[in-house]
Amino acid sequence: MLLQGKAAIVTGAASGIGAASAALFAEHGAQVLAVDRPDTGLVAKHAGNNAIHALELDITGDAAPRMLIGAARDRLGGIDVLFNNAGVSSNALAEHMTDADWDRTFAVNVRAMFRICREAIPTLRQAAEKKGRARIINTASVMAFDTDYGLSAYTASKHGVAGLTKTLALELGKYRITANYVLPGAIQTGMTKASFDNEEIRKVWEKKAALRRLGQPVDIARAALLLASDHADFITGHGLVADGGLTLRT
Repeated sequence: MLLQGKAAIVTGAASGIGAASAALFAEHGAQVLAVDRPDTGLVAKHAGNNAIHALELDITGDAAPRMLIGAARDRLGGIDVLFNNAGVSSNALAEHMTDADWDRTFAVNVRAMFRICREAIPTLRQAAEKKGRARIINTASVMAFDTDYGLSAYTASKHGVAGLTKTLALELGKYRITANYVLPGAIQTGMTKASFDNEEIRKVWEKKAALRRLGQPVDIARAALLLASDHADFITGHGLVADGGLTLRT
């Protein structure tokens, strides 16, 4: 019960890493505000789990940060852990990348994350003053230090996540708020389903990893749980790679 008595926000919680994280946080004693866009099946995904409170919200909306943090205060009584997991991907060679795709990638992966963090800081400070600690965890990607064809927007946005998180760690450390980011590798989620359903593609990526398998959402949820727990009191500004050894080789 690593999060007993804690209140946590998890965005992108209708599927994949977010859904697994909301469930795991709740299993470890947290009250969780699970957030995702309308029409993503969020409510049905967590139906029957009284520790998970669903909030259907587009996090890119102008009023979204205020609504989100307000809901957390109303439903959970505050925030101990903010897990900004929601993200989108894009794939096009830079020559063909449209402004719309670039802007959408940054709107979700960086701008919304920053705005939610900014709105949450006063509430996180209150939690840290009362309990001695509070947490920000952001989902980046191994593409925060590597790249691949067609990933100009995605890779740039995930570099942005890393830079944002490290700066938050520096600014908020004096308040006993840690800020860290997880760097997933090849994870089998709804976002990657189209690729990994292709057996040939899946086998290539499985072979690349030292553990010879794709990651599952719960693998990243466990990494986030560590960073959310009291065991991570002296870890901040850190990027936790959870890729099964995918990036060990040059």
